[in-house]
Amino acid sequence: MKQHRVIALEEHYFDPDVTKHFPAGGGPEARLPELRNRLFDVGELRLKEMDEAGIDVQVLSHGAPATQRMDAETAIPVARQANDKLHGITRNSGGRFHGFAALPTADPKAAAEELERTVSKLGFKGAMIHGLSNGLWLDDKRFWPIFERAQTLDVPIYMHPAIPHPAVTDAYYKDYLKDFPGLLTAGWGFTVETATQAIRMVLSGMFEAYPRLKIILGHLGEGLPFSLWRIDMALQRQGNRSTAFRDTFREHFWITTSGNFSTPALLCSVMEMGADRILFSVDYPFVLNPPGMKWMQDIPLGPDDREKIYGGNARRLLRL
Repeated sequence: MKQHRVIALEEHYFDPDVTKHFPAGGGPEARLPELRNRLFDVGELRLKEMDEAGIDVQVLSHGAPATQRMDAETAIPVARQANDKLHGITRNSGGRFHGFAALPTADPKAAAEELERTVSKLGFKGAMIHGLSNGLWLDDKRFWPIFERAQTLDVPIYMHPAIPHPAVTDAYYKDYLKDFPGLLTAGWGFTVETATQAIRMVLSGMFEAYPRLKIILGHLGEGLPFSLWRIDMALQRQGNRSTAFRDTFREHFWITTSGNFSTPALLCSVMEMGADRILFSVDYPFVLNPPGMKWMQDIPLGPDDREKIYGGNARRLLRL
């Protein structure tokens, strides 16, 4: 059934010079041998599995937490080196791979400069930031130079989850983590923290300051499309500072299908945001390619909307 050029843009890899700085080597999931093999493979195996599933292009991004938990002195050279190596991978891929930059967010000015270098000189399509930056929310104004530069360069920032703040883990999840470690990550913890990140960004005034800023969220928007109306209604009640929350979100955010192959959730997202705002992703290798591709073939959307989600929206947003 190959009628569309398929672009998947939340597809992860590991760089050994980055992961050596991770506690416990990247978390419990990344210690699984088959998963680690795929994370470190940016060649034969990855391309073989893309071809078997019918995926033409992956936009590669380093897996969480990338450089978001490193101090500035460490993060700046580590991010630069990783981005240079990713540039070599994309340049030699014959168009099969593109890249999102890793940013040393502990030094926001250096992160903005690295974003400009990777976009202007290496051809990257934006950047991915994982979770909080050393425990700080990204709506903090010290980080705004990163978003200002993204607007200037007209590239999106992909806000991706990472393991929640330790205080949140202790208060919300610890009682169940022995039996259900996934509750802390993709089961729920990722969603709560990343959705909160996005909400705070809207409320901070960031999008009034940078009216052309573009943000991507994975996993069908971390549940936010389902709740946009209610959030907006609650924030319009007496005592709240006025905010056009729902409109701001729908104007500045794009969402991907990564790791959330739910037809009801997709249809909710299409109805709330429009098919123009939805991008196909798998979340490889944490999720394998065939289930995502099989699901997309069966979604109840017309050919125009299907083409947009498969790759048309990504081509326009990322200028591929």
